[in-house]
Amino acid sequence: MEQIEYILPKDIEKRSFEIIGLELEQMGIRLPAEQEPITKRAIHTTADFEYARTLVYSDGAIETAKNLICSGADIVTDTNMAFSGINKKKLASFGGSAHCFMADEEVAKEAAERGVTRAAVSMERAAKIQKPVIFAIGNAPTALIQLHEMYEKGIFRPAFIIGVPVGFVNVVAAKELILETDIPHIVNRGRKGGSNVAAAICNAILYLL
Repeated sequence: MEQIEYILPKDIEKRSFEIIGLELEQMGIRLPAEQEPITKRAIHTTADFEYARTLVYSDGAIETAKNLICSGADIVTDTNMAFSGINKKKLASFGGSAHCFMADEEVAKEAAERGVTRAAVSMERAAKIQKPVIFAIGNAPTALIQLHEMYEKGIFRPAFIIGVPVGFVNVVAAKELILETDIPHIVNRGRKGGSNVAAAICNAILYLL
């Protein structure tokens, strides 16, 4: 039986990251230094070490994301859960705001009329924001598909995409679409992900600042 550790509340997260580091070392996994805080926070959020192998970072992704936030970029999520999880006070200190349009009545109405998902319409709404936008997608592959379609048509180019939707329908294919572009990104290959992971990645980048 695993023994109970008596740890002060303020030290629990620190101890968690120590355990993650130790177990990665035991697995023979050495993360690139710039990616380590982000990947470890994804593992911390999920207790799933597979993220050490499946998270894909475009060249210079971390530095690009940090520069965007420091320049006041906004973050758009595809769920209210991810929106709720983002440290909006920290984001606001750099001039940025977080948005989620999924619960907007007009978005729901338009999606129903067009026979598309609210996530797709939400991405179109987000594309009208008059500043750089980081997209944190943790649930809806159709959000990634819509972003890719607008990019391919030359309508809109996202500043950055965090693509970690979870599920079984179109999830893997939607992520691969983003991986094939030159849009700066952090994408988790495969079926795993979630709104909690999307928020965790956003926060990991914010905490680096």
